[in-house]
Formats: sequence, structure tokens, C-alpha cells
Amino acid sequence: MIPTGFARLTATASLMFLAAGASAQSIEEAESAYADGRFVEAADLAEAIGTSEAYALAAKSLAVYAHYEATDEEWEEMVERAIRMGEEAVKADSTNPDAHYQSAHAVGRYAQRVGAWTALRQGLAGKIRDLLEATLALDPDYVDATLALGGWHADIDAEGFMARRLYGGRKEEAIILFDRALELAPESKVVLHAYAIRLPYLDKENGKERAREMLEKALGVLPRDAFEDYVHLDILDALDELNEG
Repeated sequence: MIPTGFARLTATASLMFLAAGASAQSIEEAESAYADGRFVEAADLAEAIGTSEAYALAAKSLAVYAHYEATDEEWEEMVERAIRMGEEAVKADSTNPDAHYQSAHAVGRYAQRVGAWTALRQGLAGKIRDLLEATLALDPDYVDATLALGGWHADIDAEGFMARRLYGGRKEEAIILFDRALELAPESKVVLHAYAIRLPYLDKENGKERAREMLEKALGVLPRDAFEDYVHLDILDALDELNEG
């Protein structure tokens, strides 16, 4: 006869194993939905799991959906939910670099829509910077965070003296971070696009030509998921703007 305590322990371990397996399967389903472009479904699946990793995926999915697909009527609800999911991800595990990054990503999508000065007045620039720096403190080679912090410095610098004075964004730091991101991921559509669209400002002399070369290279990189399909369209738009300018 199996001792009661041992039986109870075995049953508990079995349940834990099954729960872990179900969670892994669910996160894979959410990741698959994200890759296919079913962003809201991905967020719903991920939120239901309730781990830091899953909340971060929910935040990412909703931020992408809000930026590219949401109607004007649903945009605010989606981006606020994305921000909330990012906060939950950090709360669930403050040592998860992706939690901090996706939280910054969600806030950044909100800031993009409301405009630079509104974002600055609301203190969002400082919040985004702090989250990105927290990401890189946990994982110095996190490509997207390196890229995003480069974009942060470039965009703050571009806003002028007061923005630079308030938040310390510097063009020189932007270049260092963009070059680092490119070193880490030289074939990334996302990195090539984000760097290229800021090059005309960062390099007044050769920026337009360098941007064109970078964007043309990015066009030759196959998209890995539905998000990168949208980035591909952004690249085409950026090339059109360069050719018109």
C-alpha cells in the first residue's frame, strides 16, 4: 500500500507537470497567433496564462495591433490594455528583460500617437527611457531595447533644446546605440528600418544615401512574421519619402 503522504505528493507533482505542459502549449498557441497576425487573439491567449512571459507577449501583440490595425474608436482601449499588460509583466517578474521592454514598447506606441510634446508633458519620455535602461541592465545584448533607446535619443534630440535639456537625449548616443543594434542584428528588417529613417537627421552630409542603401537592404530580408510584413510596408513608404525629398 502506497503511503498517503507519498500519494498526495505524487498527485501534486503530476498536476504541476500537467499545468506546466498546458502553459507551454498555450504560450506556443499565443506566439503562433501573433506570428500569423491574429494579434488580439494572441493577447487574449497570453493574458489568460498569467505569467510574466505571457503578459509581455500580450503587451507586444496589443501594441502592434493598436499601431497598425486598430480603428480610431478602439485605439485608446487597445493601447491602454497594452500598457496594463506591460505593467503586469514587470510586476510578475521584475527580472524579465522582455517585461520591461514590452512595457516600454506599449508606452512608446501611445506616445507616437499623442505626439512628442504631449508625451513630454506627460512624462512619458522619462518612463520609456527608464524601462529601456532597465531592460539593458538585465540583458545588455537585447537588440530591440538597444534599437529603441537609440531611437529615443535621436527623437529627443530632434525635438530641440528644451527636450534635450529635460531628458538628456543626445544624437551622439543615438548613433552609438544604433550601430550596436546593427552589429548585434545586421540582417534585421526592424533594425535597418529604424536606423535608416533617422539617418537623414543623424548624418546631415551622407544620411539620405546611407538611408536609401539601408532601406534597400531591408527590402531584401524576408519578413519572419505578420509584424515584419507591416515593417516591410513601412520600408516601402520610407523609400518613397526619400525619393520625393
